[in-house]
Amino acid sequence: MPSTALFVLLVFSLIAFFAARSKAFAVAGDHIGELHSRPIYHGAYTTLTILVPGIIFWLLWNFIATRWISASISSQFSETLSSLTLPQQEGFIRDVMTLASGGVATFVDETKITAAQMVAEIRSRQLWIGGSILAALSVVCCWFAYTRITLKMRARHRVEQLIRIMLIVCSVVAILTTLGIVFSLIFESVRFFGRVSFLDFLFGLHWSPQSAFEGAGSEAISADNSKVFGAIPLFAGTLLITFIAMCVAAPVGLMSAIYLSDYASQGFRRIAKPVLEVLAGVPTVVYGFFAALTVAPAIRGWGESIGLDVSSESALAAGLVMGIMIIPFVSSLSDDVINAVPQSLRDGSAGLGATKSETIRKVVLPAALPGIVSAMLLAVSRAVGETMIVVMAAGLAANLTINPLEAVTTVTVQIVTLLVGDQEFDSAKTLAAFALGLILFFITLALNIVALRVVQKYREQYD
Repeated sequence: MPSTALFVLLVFSLIAFFAARSKAFAVAGDHIGELHSRPIYHGAYTTLTILVPGIIFWLLWNFIATRWISASISSQFSETLSSLTLPQQEGFIRDVMTLASGGVATFVDETKITAAQMVAEIRSRQLWIGGSILAALSVVCCWFAYTRITLKMRARHRVEQLIRIMLIVCSVVAILTTLGIVFSLIFESVRFFGRVSFLDFLFGLHWSPQSAFEGAGSEAISADNSKVFGAIPLFAGTLLITFIAMCVAAPVGLMSAIYLSDYASQGFRRIAKPVLEVLAGVPTVVYGFFAALTVAPAIRGWGESIGLDVSSESALAAGLVMGIMIIPFVSSLSDDVINAVPQSLRDGSAGLGATKSETIRKVVLPAALPGIVSAMLLAVSRAVGETMIVVMAAGLAANLTINPLEAVTTVTVQIVTLLVGDQEFDSAKTLAAFALGLILFFITLALNIVALRVVQKYREQYD
């Protein structure tokens, strides 16, 4: 198994670490001061010399092995695959891979079983070949690093250089991943906007992508059918639920942070803060159950008792429960920021005769404002990206309304709805999910820019 090979590589590198460190002590002897780098750096250099090439090789080998298996299936079962569509071919290969790994496929026939047996044999052969090459490579790298241990070897410099290169690579990977996400969204969105007008999508008031192809046998979209891709109801529902959630989370979370940082005793703080942060660890599906089974019926019963027509799935129920879920994000971050305000500012305000509440309002909160804005932004982003609570408590209906007692839906819920199941990425209905994702990306980017402007405007430096 690949994980076993990596585990053996890690164990071998640890053994090499202690062996190289021991040799450094032996080379130095009684003149340890003449050793350019400490023995631990010689051990670290040997370990990194083994690990870095080994991991790079194993990643490349697994990439090649996967392509090898796919090519083998395509060549051996070309007649079977030629009669299938592209999604069906991908499903066939996916089921074969699952069966070869010992899993359970959705549909099994004799051809898939035969293909799975072939894949299992190829994988076994690949494991032995790759493992042998990896073992030889590790031994060569270990010998190379071990034989270079001398008094004058600059092991510390080499270790720091390797670590610097690894950090640069990690940074580049993060940047490339972000660019890959953005360009994939843009590419698929351009395909969607080639079929549906951008203005109709961005300013349309009706969202019903399923109805665009009813009774049609082709992927072509008429001018009338393109009108059903209006995203305004989704944006309105997202903003409505986010607004309700922030009306709950912002004041409760901020007031909780102020109390815990400036009013609560240390004993109460040690108990209350972890208990409050437990809310952040509750799965969102549990919040969804709570909203659907407890909060929504309670709101409906309350509304009916005073003569209001309340939907069984309402934006108010989803927003309230989402606000409860977001409280720990606001409270914990705001608490850390408020505690970071220097005590000298509080003492100076008290020395001028200000009360504790005046000190908090006029000194502490202005000093902590940039951090509080960041906490609020994180909470808004968390609310905008939430899906499970909205699905279970607010429904899937794309209603254009600002009435919190009616059912609405959000952008993320519709993305999941459009991509669920086996989909072909040649349909405007499926491509609409990428367009929604792109618009959501730019909305989040705009929120970040606004927050940065606020932070730059109100940031104050304190010595």
